[in-house]
Amino acid sequence: MMRYRTNRKTGDRISEIGIGSAYLFESGMDEGVRALRLAVEGGINYFDLAAGDERAFPIFGEGLADVRKSVFFQVHFGAEYSKGTYGWSLDLDVVKASVDRQLKELKTDYIDYGFIHCLDEEKDWETYQRNGVYEYILQLKEEGVVHHIALSSHTPSIAQRVMNDVDISMLMFSINPAYDYGQGEYANGAAEERVALYRRCETDGVGITVMKPFSGGQLLEAKLSPFGQALTQYQCLRYALDRPGVLCAIAGAADAADVKKLLAYCEQPEEETDYSVIGTFTPPDVTGKCVYCNHCKPCPAGIDVGLVNKYYDLAKAGDFLAKEHYLTLRKNASDCTGCSHCDSRCPFGVHQSMRMQEIRAYMEL
Repeated sequence: MMRYRTNRKTGDRISEIGIGSAYLFESGMDEGVRALRLAVEGGINYFDLAAGDERAFPIFGEGLADVRKSVFFQVHFGAEYSKGTYGWSLDLDVVKASVDRQLKELKTDYIDYGFIHCLDEEKDWETYQRNGVYEYILQLKEEGVVHHIALSSHTPSIAQRVMNDVDISMLMFSINPAYDYGQGEYANGAAEERVALYRRCETDGVGITVMKPFSGGQLLEAKLSPFGQALTQYQCLRYALDRPGVLCAIAGAADAADVKKLLAYCEQPEEETDYSVIGTFTPPDVTGKCVYCNHCKPCPAGIDVGLVNKYYDLAKAGDFLAKEHYLTLRKNASDCTGCSHCDSRCPFGVHQSMRMQEIRAYMEL
């Protein structure tokens, strides 16, 4: 059964797994439509339209037109396809033409989440505003064509900068163990800087949709992985979904077989999604910090150690609801017996039994 998370800004109930459009065109119309129908039947309701090729849009139009009101589209203002394949432009006329064509081929007259697209540098945000593209999104929102304004970025500092200026409802960000550990093309920002962004989103109620959960496929092959060790799709998906603020992990699918594999994530036993192996290649600036992997389970006292840690970190980051949620837990830090079971199992070197005392003092006293 698909699981769902609610965007606190919009109230939208979004599937934990989403489908991207980078590869769908490769299998042609019939197989692409079959894949999308399978996704919807399996409970997936969130689709990213930063397509790899313009041939993807008619497939989405054909496959999802009759269920359009039951699914969510995120469309990117800056992605353009004048040459057939994906391109990037901040020219207002080019952006307008691209969005108009996408809406026509998607067989829809509205956009659920209209994205300020792929801002990775300060100058990009300045250009976006100066060229009138941002004003165009605001205009479409006022007209009801765009329901919610969103942002995509690979750079924590730029995401934070734009969020200071714009009341966004969703952030699309690249999250996987490689990038969070400073490895890979889009490993922008230090580990703490990236985590601070995730926590801000959780605190502000801004949902995160995750792009590149497999680091472009590199994490799935030992010879390509920066760690020299392969992870599975399910380990990567769970890692992304465990980060604060994350609502949906978006993965590319070329055909129905790919969609079936993604849908199987929700059926996997705990041991198949356990990503604690990444503790063996944790960099020094992350060692000693809880990443909520729950490898320490089961706690003899019944404490959900990962969740207790997450609420504590969020509370310290300014999320006033985190303490409230913490206090509703069936077991919390004050129930810790100090048995050190969690200490001995933590792959990240966290002294959880000591941390429980710290959490109790902050959250309960």
